[in-house]
Amino acid sequence: MTDTEKTQRIALLIDADNAPAAKIDEVLTELSTIGVINVRRAYGNWTKGALAGWQDVLLEYAIRPMQQFDYSKRKNATDMAMTVDAMELLYTDRPDAFGIVSSDADFTPLVMHLRSKGAAVYGFGAAQTPKPFVNACSRFLYLEALGEEAAPAATPIEPDADGAAAAPAPAPTGPAAPGVPARPMTLRVPTPQLRQDARLMNLLRDAVKAVQGEDGWAKVGAVGTQIANKTPFDARNYGYATLTKLLAATQAFEMRDEGTPRVAVRDKRAAAGPAAA
Repeated sequence: MTDTEKTQRIALLIDADNAPAAKIDEVLTELSTIGVINVRRAYGNWTKGALAGWQDVLLEYAIRPMQQFDYSKRKNATDMAMTVDAMELLYTDRPDAFGIVSSDADFTPLVMHLRSKGAAVYGFGAAQTPKPFVNACSRFLYLEALGEEAAPAATPIEPDADGAAAAPAPAPTGPAAPGVPARPMTLRVPTPQLRQDARLMNLLRDAVKAVQGEDGWAKVGAVGTQIANKTPFDARNYGYATLTKLLAATQAFEMRDEGTPRVAVRDKRAAAGPAAA
């Protein structure tokens, strides 16, 4: 993480109607590694009993509750209130980044506008979050993937006679950006399944190629930056704590200086030359 990223001013806007209070600690922990969360607001109709569990969280983390009555049945006025406030913050406080906690695709146009004006947008949502919202964010993290690192899969996928994994990766539920799984992985995705994900492998290999030196080695930090400029990617959505661990798990890259800030990778195919598969 660079010094510039650490000093980013972040506005956190939470759709309390579509976000679990129990995950806000992890959301704040994640954003605090990027910058300072100057604005913390949670939106909802606080007269509803369904939001009663938020009170302790709001007090503990100094999150300002923003009251929004339901003006019409079957209509959620919270979305509009969050959008209006985000636009006001964009042109007045001018935060460097926004954190949007919601699983609602209605925020997609807002996210696209915020990014077009130069603000990064870090999205957090549940597994069912529609892909347009996921893909629009600078980076998106499934709430189910936050917390402790995922455990290895209990039953590894067995390869067939040709060495290919017999069980294919889960079919996506809708279009997703390259390197963004259709759903969060609560178990660490095994190597055969990672290798079958053509979009993921192409994303990783293209990023390494884009930033590699003449010797073919690329610093993992630069690889991560290259990927972030292209898609809302996060290794934890595949069950791996870091990009380095995900790259190693694919077994498609050589690793150098692991465990140090200089960790670098090289595509094994490039290292082997034209004869490589």
